[in-house]
Amino acid sequence: MGRLFGTDGVRGLANRDVTAEVALDVSVAAAHVLASRGDFAGHRPRAIVGRDPRASGEFLSAAVAAGLASAGVDVDNVGVLPTPAVAYLTAARGVDIGVVLSASHNPMPDNGIKFLARGGQKLDDDVEAAIEARLGEDWERPLGADVGRIRTDVALAGQQYVDHLVGTIGTRLEGLRIVVDCANGAASEVGPVALREAGADVVVINASPDGRNINEACGSTHPEQLQAAVVAARADLGVALDGDADRCLAVDASGSLVDGDQIMGVLAVALHERGELPHKTLVTTVMSNLGLRLAMRDAGIATVETGVGDRYVLEAMRAGGYGLGGEQSGHIIMSEHATTGDGLLTALHLAARVVETGRPLAELAGIVRRLPQILVNVPGVDRTRTDDPVLVEAVAAAEAGLGETGRVLLRPSGTEPLVRVMVEAATQDEADRVAQGLADVVRERLAL
Repeated sequence: MGRLFGTDGVRGLANRDVTAEVALDVSVAAAHVLASRGDFAGHRPRAIVGRDPRASGEFLSAAVAAGLASAGVDVDNVGVLPTPAVAYLTAARGVDIGVVLSASHNPMPDNGIKFLARGGQKLDDDVEAAIEARLGEDWERPLGADVGRIRTDVALAGQQYVDHLVGTIGTRLEGLRIVVDCANGAASEVGPVALREAGADVVVINASPDGRNINEACGSTHPEQLQAAVVAARADLGVALDGDADRCLAVDASGSLVDGDQIMGVLAVALHERGELPHKTLVTTVMSNLGLRLAMRDAGIATVETGVGDRYVLEAMRAGGYGLGGEQSGHIIMSEHATTGDGLLTALHLAARVVETGRPLAELAGIVRRLPQILVNVPGVDRTRTDDPVLVEAVAAAEAGLGETGRVLLRPSGTEPLVRVMVEAATQDEADRVAQGLADVVRERLAL
């Protein structure tokens, strides 16, 4: 696999890249690294292991639990639960390690292993590097009563998470009809329960996971079913989760998609009006539509931009003490209530805002007027030379011409000889014209 840990844990094709052997070995190494850092000092270590419903998660979670127990860690196996549920339980129960077996929105054949430290936080890069360095090392195994024990805790863990979610909103959802698309994923049980316990009339689709159908033409990556279902059910709104339920997109009553930028805008304004948005700031990535930044400016809310990826959003939020951030994909973090993106938490707070204001979702989301956007991939170029003076000058001239109603973003691919040119402008014709012009400069100046 090359380097084992990527930007979001260990991920790859299950049973080829992510094998039972890898799962067992990396779990043993994780226990050793955390023990050597003093994380287990003075007590018997405990872990929580959860997974999404992929078939491969059955043997991978068993291997993780076996590895941890063999290293002297007691394990609570909570079964199928969302990634944010495992993060919450890791913090709420004060355990030392959380482990999630999931490949999120990826196709079913993939799977992944994500470790969480005490408090439900993602492991730092240096800790992951230390774990990787200790794979396969010789070690003295605990014996007798010192080996870890494994117990199953499914129903209680799920209800504890649901109670937490419902307790974060101060408004009941009675009178609201919501369609929820569970993506045949990890929230197929707890998702509808949480919305119903909050008082909503809930219509459920794609909540019959069979180990093979996770994310299959459904959920946040394929919202078409949800859009049709909202209209057919005459619902007030719909919410689409992904396989591990750490992201959420929405649909208004007319069936129109409400993306992560618009959801962040709605939630930021709600928190700002209540005086509960730390530093009056929203954290976004560079891929968020300029329309969000303009809407936040008009609402008196500052924005901080990060690189693409929830880990960078989290880093910026922690560094600046910010309370709300996320991505256009619907991966939204509300740090008062969660340590990671939580699709169900997002859905509940979005629905509560509809009830609180008495305004339909389309009207609330309308504060973010998405500017026309185009993304042009320019292949066969040297992606390391985007600092070429002529290209830099061309980008600057394009940005000056667009003014406040547009922007340019050049992003070299992380893996291919490719540069991505993204342009937003007041009209689609202008965006297309500027993007194609810059793409021509990229081809000319960065040719291999």
